[in-house]
Amino acid sequence: RIREHIADKTKLPILIFPEGTCINNTSVMMFKKGSFEVGGTIHPVAIKYDPRFGDAFWNSTKHSMMTYIFNIITSWAIVCDVWYLPPMVKEEEEDSIHFANRVKAAIAAQGGMSMLPWDGGLKRKKVKESFKEEQQRKYCQIV
Repeated sequence: RIREHIADKTKLPILIFPEGTCINNTSVMMFKKGSFEVGGTIHPVAIKYDPRFGDAFWNSTKHSMMTYIFNIITSWAIVCDVWYLPPMVKEEEEDSIHFANRVKAAIAAQGGMSMLPWDGGLKRKKVKESFKEEQQRKYCQIV
């Protein structure tokens, strides 16, 4: 459906958040590759919240939705920096994962954030044993 949408030049662009979740405003998590497989031009946008007047981040493990909403509506302001980056197109030799990582790197660099190689869903789920074992093997090779 996304391919059909972007092929029709009369339709407005689609806004997609490829992380699938938001975290604590310090890092950019792994992007889902689906948005980068359809072709077309990506117009990256870096958004970084300034928590001085009110923090937009919701730590769902600490606060209920009602507490979060109360904190948002009673905060002085929700301030964020928004940077519109130059359009990016998938290169000939690039697969969707490398393209997603290139876009992610541009966004992280602009926002002064670190890049994390794992999925944001990990904040709600346990890490797969195979992932832990892979990291342990890599560590053993270093040692």
